[in-house]
Amino acid sequence: LRQELHGHNYNYYVKDTPIISDYEFDMLLKELQQLEARHPELYDPNSPTLRVGGTVTKNFNTVVHDYRMYSLDNSYSEDDLRDWEKRLHRRIEERSTYSCELKYDGVSICLTYENGVFTQAVTRGDGFQGDDVTANVRTIRSVPLVITQNVPERFQVWGEIILPLEGFTEMNARRIENGEEPYANPRNTTSGSLKLQDSAEVAKRPLDCLIYAVRAEEGTFATQYESLQQLRSWGFKVPEESVEADSIEEILKFIHHWDQHRHELPYETDGVVIKVNSLEQQERLGYTAKAPRWAMAYKFRAESAETLLEEVTYQVGRTGAITPVANLTPILLAGTVVKRASLHNADQIEKLDIHVRDYVYVEKGGDIIPKITRVNFTKRKPDALPITYATHCPACTTELVRKEGEAQHYCPNETACPPQVIGRIQHFISRKAMDIEGLGAETIALFVNTGLVTNYADLYELRKEQLIGLERLAEKSAQNIVDGVAQSKAIPFPKVLFALGIRHVGETVAKKLALEYGSIDRLAQASEEELVAINEIGEKIAQSVVAFFALPNNRELIERLRSHGVQLEIDQSASEPVSTVLEGKALVVSGVFTHKNRDEIKALIETNGGKVASSISSKTSYVVAGEKMGPSKLAKATQLGIPILTETDFYKLIQVEV
Repeated sequence: LRQELHGHNYNYYVKDTPIISDYEFDMLLKELQQLEARHPELYDPNSPTLRVGGTVTKNFNTVVHDYRMYSLDNSYSEDDLRDWEKRLHRRIEERSTYSCELKYDGVSICLTYENGVFTQAVTRGDGFQGDDVTANVRTIRSVPLVITQNVPERFQVWGEIILPLEGFTEMNARRIENGEEPYANPRNTTSGSLKLQDSAEVAKRPLDCLIYAVRAEEGTFATQYESLQQLRSWGFKVPEESVEADSIEEILKFIHHWDQHRHELPYETDGVVIKVNSLEQQERLGYTAKAPRWAMAYKFRAESAETLLEEVTYQVGRTGAITPVANLTPILLAGTVVKRASLHNADQIEKLDIHVRDYVYVEKGGDIIPKITRVNFTKRKPDALPITYATHCPACTTELVRKEGEAQHYCPNETACPPQVIGRIQHFISRKAMDIEGLGAETIALFVNTGLVTNYADLYELRKEQLIGLERLAEKSAQNIVDGVAQSKAIPFPKVLFALGIRHVGETVAKKLALEYGSIDRLAQASEEELVAINEIGEKIAQSVVAFFALPNNRELIERLRSHGVQLEIDQSASEPVSTVLEGKALVVSGVFTHKNRDEIKALIETNGGKVASSISSKTSYVVAGEKMGPSKLAKATQLGIPILTETDFYKLIQVEV
């Protein structure tokens, strides 16, 4: 029954040719659910019943890729492509053919299969390592969970997780109907979907997976185009638009066709990828430091359209930054209806010499909000009025300020300007900051708008009784929020410092400052000169830190956080080495481990006096290697003669029992 349902999923989501009705499918699925309930001993993590999700992932573990996922070099003209072909033939003399494929605008993914069974999904990340999003990708119906054909014992496929345009439009229609802000674009929505903690929520989103490459044992395929055909036969969704080309002229014919017809596709594409077809030639051509020499991405020129600028409004960010937004007569651009475009700042408005009621050219070149590139001055009419930049905040009417040397205007009313208050608290509770479970952006806006909180310290004084009865908050939800706030008191000081939302102090800078000063009190007393003397701390950061602690309101908030038990200094007991067995030694950690995750192993290195290095060099003392260690790291460690420790070897070295 499972195999039959897998087949129906494939027919519906990959081939788009269902052979049974939705009702018949639902009845079969219900029958399987009943059978599985009666026979829990026959549990299968890849059962069709588990496509609906239900797994909750609090932290997405980092996984090192078996094969580096390179980015591609880009070209924007026919001359670029011809130059690329000449460079190829300086390295290989014989004739080449090419595989031409559409470039999908989504989130790159690596899927691993062992004995025909889907085992792992990892995002591209930085190319060397990415996030494990297996539970979420398992819910995507076009990802085969079990392959019954004869396939390599272990192989990986690379592809792009996308959100088809029809599904994206439907999602936004529901959000608008519910009074929520629509999502900006399919690509960003896809990225956010893959990082949702509850896979059941991911299952509700119409994500799709398009495959473009396979990594398996050598000799499995001769050409890229052959591998695409084979992947199709194994059950993967490989778009049919790919073609083989014998020359640059054929490549250009493919490019010109899809530049004209791309909006007929059910998903967004921003170009074409051309690859040398022969995998043996690919091997000989090799890679530069950033990209394969055997592939080139041709990017379609960003589309531009003309429309009327009706008015200019202003948005307020959490730091008080003011962004002017052009409200336009709706126009169809790159497959979506555009109503707004960013004007960035007062300097940009002046540079464009833009007036209200002007006809303007709008471009959508991958930006979340499209931008205005120029004015059609030939259509300017007498009623077109020069834009007088806002002098007061649109949210709280406070007079705006603009610091010397900065492009943006700011609202200085940090404590009472609603968008700033809401944004600052939303930042405080975010996953990389205080990571408060049960709270989301909409709930924070609700708390501020109803007067329950006016700053992040107020969160620690909320009581369950105050929350019950608020919109969408029942007793259990209210208790979860109170518990989540209480648990955040254990969040370490570096994250607390980041959560405070000091301008220009990101996650990395917050950690550096926390380690340098050890406590909020010492940091609060630091001068600009002392701060600038720290490596990687510039004048802007130093000025911002000093200005933050100079405000009485901020000092008061810190004292309130202290009174509630929030961590405002480094936990010395946690940072002091438990031994010096690794003192003076640099260790590289690579692979997947059984007993602890990579971060825990790195913490053990530091607490035993060692240093964690990110790359292997002659100064590396040991490599701690788990399963699936990157082959390039393994080769370099072997070449340099660096000792490689298994996970068990490492625990023995530091005398830790697991």
